Amino acid sequence: MSRYVSYRDFDWLLLGFVLVICALGVLQIHSATEHTKFAGAHIKQIYWILAGVGAMFLVSLLNYQALLEQVHWLYIVSLASLISVLLFGQKYLGARRWIKMPGGSHFQPSEWVKLILILAVAKYFSDLHDRELSWSDFLKAGAIVGFPMLMVLAQPDLGTALTYIPVAVMGLFLGGLQWRQALPVVLIGASLVAVVFFSDRVHVLKPYQKERLTSFINPDADRQGSGYQVNQSLIAVGSGGIFGSSQGSQTHLAFLPVPQTDFIFAAFAEEHGFVGALAVLLLYFIVLMRLTQNAQTAPDRAGAFLVMGVVAVLSFHILVNVGMVVGFMPVTGIPLPLMSYGGSSVLFMFLALGMVMNVRMRRFVN
Repeated sequence: MSRYVSYRDFDWLLLGFVLVICALGVLQIHSATEHTKFAGAHIKQIYWILAGVGAMFLVSLLNYQALLEQVHWLYIVSLASLISVLLFGQKYLGARRWIKMPGGSHFQPSEWVKLILILAVAKYFSDLHDRELSWSDFLKAGAIVGFPMLMVLAQPDLGTALTYIPVAVMGLFLGGLQWRQALPVVLIGASLVAVVFFSDRVHVLKPYQKERLTSFINPDADRQGSGYQVNQSLIAVGSGGIFGSSQGSQTHLAFLPVPQTDFIFAAFAEEHGFVGALAVLLLYFIVLMRLTQNAQTAPDRAGAFLVMGVVAVLSFHILVNVGMVVGFMPVTGIPLPLMSYGGSSVLFMFLALGMVMNVRMRRFVN
């Protein structure tokens, strides 16, 4: 570690806000699972958070510039890990997304691949040195993100695959995207989405995935089927009122599905009301603004791209999860960062924060 790198430059305020969100998540997981077969999940979540904090401090000591120079090897390893999931992964509810680890825990490689993609995209666009983007740059950036995305779709895991897109979009935007370039890409993308949804010959998405993506438009059309999750979530959020309901009937009577993971925000809104939900969103807003400030003070172009990649993924997670809970977004299984139960998601977020701290601590290194 360079003698100029010091924990005095560590963003302790950012870590403080992050840990507050984690604490709220642990309390909500405890409340949502207290009388269910998942009782005790909050203790496991605490262990994951502690492990994540430790990993964050370790990553902050690494030189992110050295990591960027070796990112092609990390990218190859990430592809190999996704291939291993398809070949040897643990199958659960029809999906093969996890690798069983010693001790009975499960590791989801698609989560940590996000971090590798952030590094890879940051390296690629920082090497362009402010030159105007060409169509070749579009194709190369699309390939960097596209190969892992297709592998994750094959698991199948639509939610995680979608979280890779913001990394490429942020890279293109910061890399100098022009409207004359963006418009054809948007039109082509919209056409591909239409083909995937409406063509009987294209089977990229499973039937249940299509139902999830469309049920939020009219959840009442199948209240006990594809619209069940959205309806129960809306009831939970609405029953919370302004200050919340101590009974939390939707959550505690098991009407709300997976209240400790995908729908933790609905469970929190039911028990803490509009005021509590608004407070959590404010905490997320502060974290995002703090991250953006760190990007602005990055010592180089690559560092700024890296931090903004983290901002893009975190923003997408929050937008889609909260939108899903209130019926504005389709149900895609994307967790709420730092609050939802899950070791892989927690570890990814703290590893990503470690990279942010890594960049911040090198602001004054010559």
